[in-house]
Amino acid sequence: MASLAQWIAGARPRTLPNAFAPVIAGTGAAAWLHAAVWWKALLAVLVACAFVIGVNFANDYSDGIRGTDDDRAGPVRLVGSRLAAPRSVLTVAVLSLTVGAAAGLALALTSRPWLIVVGVACIAGAWLYTGGSKPYGYAGFGELAVFVFFGLIAVLGTQYTQALRVDWVGLVLAVTTGALSSAVLVANNLRDIPTDTQSQKLTLAVRLGDTGTRTFYQALLVIAGVLTLALTAATPWCATGLLAAPLAIRAAAPVRSGRVGAELIPVLRDTGLAMLVWSIAVAAALALAG
Repeated sequence: MASLAQWIAGARPRTLPNAFAPVIAGTGAAAWLHAAVWWKALLAVLVACAFVIGVNFANDYSDGIRGTDDDRAGPVRLVGSRLAAPRSVLTVAVLSLTVGAAAGLALALTSRPWLIVVGVACIAGAWLYTGGSKPYGYAGFGELAVFVFFGLIAVLGTQYTQALRVDWVGLVLAVTTGALSSAVLVANNLRDIPTDTQSQKLTLAVRLGDTGTRTFYQALLVIAGVLTLALTAATPWCATGLLAAPLAIRAAAPVRSGRVGAELIPVLRDTGLAMLVWSIAVAAALALAG
């Protein structure tokens, strides 16, 4: 039986910046429009956190029953490591997604009911990433999905539910967040290229190869930096987002130096922290200038 610590590790807490950062950025975009609604921001945080945890456990379940996680260098996987029964992990995944769906329903009904359709699409995307007969994560579309769900939808959805409109600032924030969120997955899949290749999991990293994936990861960080500078057109204070640069540079160091396997695990942490620091700095700048 898995211990509490192993269940917490199975939730992959290092990925939680992917939940917090989009909501922080989206709330900053709403504040820029003088329309921040803090209780809606808290609801959005609950939605995002529940979905990230649900996705992580759903992936644990789906990859585990396929045998993809039998030999991993990354964080603990409960099913693949035989620490928990597949049904138990699936139950936790469903419960997490249900909590997110309930919070999302409340957010949609107090904003625009048609957003329920977006929520359904998010749940489908969470399950079909590694679940179903033809998971899109096994075909190299994982990064694109992260860009859409944890970038465009999460940031613009947060801004829209509060301000009931979006603008170019929200769009730039969404693209930047999507690039950084995708970078987290790129780093994860870079580490797993050997095992994913062996299990015929054709992630984008497997398709690009080791060198191409390392270049792609660094390009995503550069894009985030350039877009942060573009945000200074709204207010020069958005340059404070570059406070995250030291963390991004530290995150990229193992990628640039050719580290492999478990040596790449800190990249996920540092990329997530860079995204979180960036979102807080830029959101604060927009809120103060708005």
